[in-house]
Amino acid sequence: MEAVLGAAVELLDEAGEPALTIRGLASRLGTGVGSVYWYVSGRDDLLDRAVDHVLGGVLAETAKLTGTGDPIEDLRTMAVMLFDAIVDRPWLGSRFMRHIDAPGNSLQLYEELGRPTLRLDLTPLQRFHAVSAVVGTVVSNAADLGQEPPDEVADGMMNRDEFFNRYAETWRSLDDAAYPFLHEIVDVFEDHDDKEQFLAALDLTLAGLRQLAGHPPADGSPADGSPAAGA
Repeated sequence: MEAVLGAAVELLDEAGEPALTIRGLASRLGTGVGSVYWYVSGRDDLLDRAVDHVLGGVLAETAKLTGTGDPIEDLRTMAVMLFDAIVDRPWLGSRFMRHIDAPGNSLQLYEELGRPTLRLDLTPLQRFHAVSAVVGTVVSNAADLGQEPPDEVADGMMNRDEFFNRYAETWRSLDDAAYPFLHEIVDVFEDHDDKEQFLAALDLTLAGLRQLAGHPPADGSPADGSPAAGA
């Protein structure tokens, strides 16, 4: 089964979800279609098992890195690792939460993301909203970055910097009185780092959670991020 799932993940990584077929997997394994059906009932079952297989690796890695004593930092660590996994595997983002109605690594990951919130002074509804907000931030950003690059970049006609420069030049040509926000951010947009942009969105989300729970950071600074007394 490990060989079957490993080959399935390879196909998904190489060409995305459409590339994964029972026949294609059998060819990759050098075996017959009937041999694959010995392990899975069909393509959907194969996809579900591939997702579960990858999430098992994510869970194993997060278990090594959490336990800082600060539940919000632990939640951040798990969120970043999940983000990295989905960016590398865009096919994972649309599926990893589909099967939280049954035991498996999807359900376990959802549980692990929620456990740090049990150490915070929150209501059940606030915990649910907090984890939903973090998962939404992770998935939306990772799915965006995991998309195929624009045709001009994919074809080698321009690099990433040149692509964003085209937008930046358009923004700079606009009337700054009509578009003050775009003129304010154009320089940082042109040079922005995608991972840094995700981390900023995640940290804004977690700062709100920290303030809601009244849970100060480990360094003793106030939960709302304002300067500590006497600072």
